[in-house]
Amino acid sequence: MEAAGGGLVIQDPQTAAASAAVPTDPEPEIALDVLKRALWVVPVVAIAGALGWGAVGAASALFGLAIAVGNLVLSAYHLAWSARNSHGLLMATALFGYLIRLALIFGAVWLVKDQPWVELWPLGLSLILCHLGLLFWELRFVSASLAYPGLAPGAGASSQGVSAT
Repeated sequence: MEAAGGGLVIQDPQTAAASAAVPTDPEPEIALDVLKRALWVVPVVAIAGALGWGAVGAASALFGLAIAVGNLVLSAYHLAWSARNSHGLLMATALFGYLIRLALIFGAVWLVKDQPWVELWPLGLSLILCHLGLLFWELRFVSASLAYPGLAPGAGASSQGVSAT
């Protein structure tokens, strides 16, 4: 490698190997996996909303799914950002980010509650069930090991995944 001044910089092989082995942030990887898995849920949510409340129910249920997925993705990216900066910021982001995201969810529902395309029951049910469903579904695929932070090896490639031990 050449340095900015034109000189040659030789890196210690152990340092190079250690820097190559450092994993990327697991939170964005998990968030992208949540997005992929949510795509499988879209038809189910739309059909369930349509069966109970027609087209209005389907639209409301899909809006609830979008809020749930957006909340999980926003959480992952905020935690990843704060973890790179400081432990105190990570703790503050975890607590206050949760409260802010709850307020955003409340605000999103409150803003559309009187719209003609919204039915509150399918919106509320999909919001709650999609949050819980996607979180429990991800439990199967997230590794609880420091060797593989984020998704378990092979979990992103297949729908069967590798259970964490």
